[in-house]
Amino acid sequence: MSSLRINRIIDKGFQYVGIFATLFGLIMLAIFLFNILGDGLSRIDWDFLTNLPSRRASKAGILTAWVGTVWIMILTALIAIPLGVSAGIYLQEYGTKNKLATIIEVNISNLAGVPSIIYGLLGLEIFVRLMNMGSSLLAGACTLSLLILPVIIVATREAMKAVPNSLREASYGMGATKWQTTWYQILPAASGGIITGVILALSRAVGETAPLIVIGALAYVPFVPQTPLDEFTVLPMQIFNWVSRPQKDFLENGAAAIIVLLLITFCMNGIAIYFRNKWQKKINW
Repeated sequence: MSSLRINRIIDKGFQYVGIFATLFGLIMLAIFLFNILGDGLSRIDWDFLTNLPSRRASKAGILTAWVGTVWIMILTALIAIPLGVSAGIYLQEYGTKNKLATIIEVNISNLAGVPSIIYGLLGLEIFVRLMNMGSSLLAGACTLSLLILPVIIVATREAMKAVPNSLREASYGMGATKWQTTWYQILPAASGGIITGVILALSRAVGETAPLIVIGALAYVPFVPQTPLDEFTVLPMQIFNWVSRPQKDFLENGAAAIIVLLLITFCMNGIAIYFRNKWQKKINW
């Protein structure tokens, strides 16, 4: 049997495996969504979105949870985006290319795969204990910022790396400085990829529970947080609290909260896909 025929058989085998894995994933997702929608869709109404938590399932709502999620998402974005994008710009455009830079780049990529609970332990020691932030929104946002910084840095670097060098050379040829070239030419051209990476990183942060549990976030908060130093809860923690109870009504509440969380995640991913496609068209053009 020739090597060409063997390669064709291997390629076809990979295609079949890929098709099977895709179909299996779609079937599992469909079953999951069917069960969740069947259990929780009827529970979603205005009262459910605006009521405070309660020991009675029929009166319990997710007001504190989704407000806490919005707080965490905004604070995390304000902290992580400037730091991550700035670090990506420096490493790609200004950093010296040597062995130390290579080690730093490899370790940044590896940090994206570190279990999230490790970041929770780091946040507990630095932000909660050393900086005396307590179990506040600010401590949670700082912890999640550490979690998503590697993702934003890598996304920024890859987006800027994809910008053709001819654009840089044309800008330098017109007499622009390196910063003017970066700010007015490279960043606008790479903006779609950067925004995509940022939104996907924030989507990961929205669904995280372990780091927030480690820093002391509460599962039951009977008030809406007003400042970044207030205690808080988030939707994933509220869901965990409800689904761990034996009462059927609380399981329905958990399913309804999962639907709300999925809607937030799907919306953010949809925005990321839109900007990614727009960016790819700009690059191809």
